Parts: sequence; C-alpha cells; structure tokens
Amino acid sequence: MPEPITANDGSEPAKSRLLSLDALRGFDMFWIVGAHELVRGLEQLAGGGLLGLIAEQLHHKAWAGFHFEDLIFPLFVFIAGVSLVFSLEKTLRQTDRRTATLRILRRGALLYFLGILYYGGFSTSFENIRLLGVLQRIALCYLFAGLLFCYLKPKALIGVCAGLLLGYWALLSFVPVPGHGAGNFAEGANLANYVDQQYLPLRKHDGDHDPEGLLSTLPALASCLLGVFAGLVLKNPTFTDRKKVLYLVAGGLACLAVGWAWHLNFPVIKKIWTSSFVLVAGGYSCLLLAAFYQVIDVWKFQKWALPFVWIGVNPITIYFGGKFIDFEAMAKLFVGGPVGAAFGQYSELVLAVTTLGFGFLFLRFLYLRKIFLRV
Repeated sequence: MPEPITANDGSEPAKSRLLSLDALRGFDMFWIVGAHELVRGLEQLAGGGLLGLIAEQLHHKAWAGFHFEDLIFPLFVFIAGVSLVFSLEKTLRQTDRRTATLRILRRGALLYFLGILYYGGFSTSFENIRLLGVLQRIALCYLFAGLLFCYLKPKALIGVCAGLLLGYWALLSFVPVPGHGAGNFAEGANLANYVDQQYLPLRKHDGDHDPEGLLSTLPALASCLLGVFAGLVLKNPTFTDRKKVLYLVAGGLACLAVGWAWHLNFPVIKKIWTSSFVLVAGGYSCLLLAAFYQVIDVWKFQKWALPFVWIGVNPITIYFGGKFIDFEAMAKLFVGGPVGAAFGQYSELVLAVTTLGFGFLFLRFLYLRKIFLRV
C-alpha cells in the first residue's frame, strides 16, 4: 500500500498533504453519492424510533430549518475554501500572482463546464440546459474566492465575507418583490427566487427558480470564504496543533450561535442560502474539520479513515462515476432477486451497503494505483 498521502485541493496527489482534509472531503462525498441508497434502506426498516430519526435527517428540509442532509453541499463548498489556501499559497510561493490567477480561471471554467455536462450537457434541446447547479456553484465559489485570496489580505477577506452576508440579508429584507413586498422569505415570494424568475435563462431546477440560483451565489461565496479562514488557521506555522483545533472549535461555535440567533429574523433556508444558513452550515463544517484534524492528524488514528481518503482524493471521479458505472446493477448481481428476498425487510439496506461497497472497491483500486482525475 502506498504511504498515506495528504490533501490540499484534491486535484492532484501531492507528497505532503493534509490527510484529515482528504478524509473529510471523502466523508462528504460519501453522503453525496451514497445517501440515496442508504436512506432508502433505512426507511424500509424505520417505523419510528432512532432509525426513523436518522432517516429523517437524511432528507432535506422542505424549506426553513436544518437537517444533516442540508450540511452536505455547503460542507463541500467550505472544504473547497480550505483547500484553495493550501494549493494557491504554494502556487503563489513558487510562481507569481499571474500564474495563480490563470490557474484559478482555468480550473473554474473547467469545473463549470463539467457542471453543464453533468446535468445533461447538450444532449437535449438548448432550453433544457441547466446553467447553474452544484458543480457550477462550486466552480463560481472557487473562482471568486481564489481571486480574492490572491489579491486581498485576510482582514479584507473578513470584510468581504461580512459584507456578503449583511448585504444579502439587506437585499432580501428590504427590496420589495412585486406582489409580495419586502422581507418575505417564503418560496416563490422572496427576492432570490424573483431574480431567477426574471433573469436566469434556460432550465431551472424548481420550475421558475433554482436552489443554486443567481442571487444566492453571493452568500455561497461567503461559505467558501469561511473555509478559507479555516485553511489559514490550519496553514499558520506559528499555531500549535492544540491552538488550531481550539480556534476551529471556537469559530464553529461562534458561527452556530450567531447563525441560530439570526434565524429568528432571517430564517435558515438552504434553498436560498440565507446568511443565517451560511453561518449554521459553516459552524458545523468548522467543528467537523476540527474533529477530523484532531483525530487523524494530531492523534494519528488514521486507518479507519482510509475508505474516506479513497473517495476524497478522487471526488470528481466518483461524482461522475455513477453516470458511467451502474454500481447498483452490479450489486444486484450478487444480492438481488431471491438472494435479496432472503434478507426480508433488510433487503434494501443490504443492496445499499453492497452498492456502496462496490464504489469503495473501485476507488480503492484507483488509489492503490495512484490514478487521480485532476481538474
């Protein structure tokens, strides 16, 4: 087995990478690509009680509020911010700002184009192309956060982040929406949805508006900048490991406190990425990063995290892998039909676990052979 590698941006295997960041990215990707099957299996067993609560947390909130499932996407945006500190700082140190800028522009454009392809590309009519989606949002957040990181000092970045959160709150609170007035945060009646209705062309995920829409990209950038701040803490050579973890925990708790307090005035809503949602999701993300860093990089308890590392160093591969490799169909060859029926009420869960197992084996194969899809 190759020596453990650690991660900066997940785009290329480096000799010295932060293993906890790879593992956290893999943990996040696990829920992105495997949650549907797992939820389906748990729901078959859940008749209330603990399993019912777990299954409920693996569904998005319909609108306001927060479930574990609502953390998955902003956690990835947060991780992108942490990662760009490691990758771009190295580029700036070894080359210059112009080279770093070109790299950011190139990578942002490629990620955006992959997002277009993921949602069907040009296989359907032009009006069915989805211009904004998950990968496109990650691309835009990486692009602008990367450029800001290259050209602004940390204090200025804090100002930009605060300005984005307060500015978005002010826009949605005080700019009137025709037919609904100002300060209405209901679906279809808020300013973010209205901007999508009026100015976002082609296909939108939710009919006439999109959860990765135009205006909500602004606070999503703030989510990425929160990751940048966490990355600066981890990258600071003057901080001890203990101080890094304490700062991450303190920052996470502060974000949660402010976010949930703000929820009383500006509800936590993932689908329009409210400022309170940014802080709540950022707080949980910061606490998860602190926990992974403490356990994996400080205490060196690493073997349990290797399956997540296999995913974390190849996130684009597994994200697109389901488009080309039907892991569920492979699993059914082994635990489908009469074999699956023999498991009774556990059949869906067994199928889900087997499907995930094939995905892990595929990524382990790539990891051991040092095959990484780079963007």
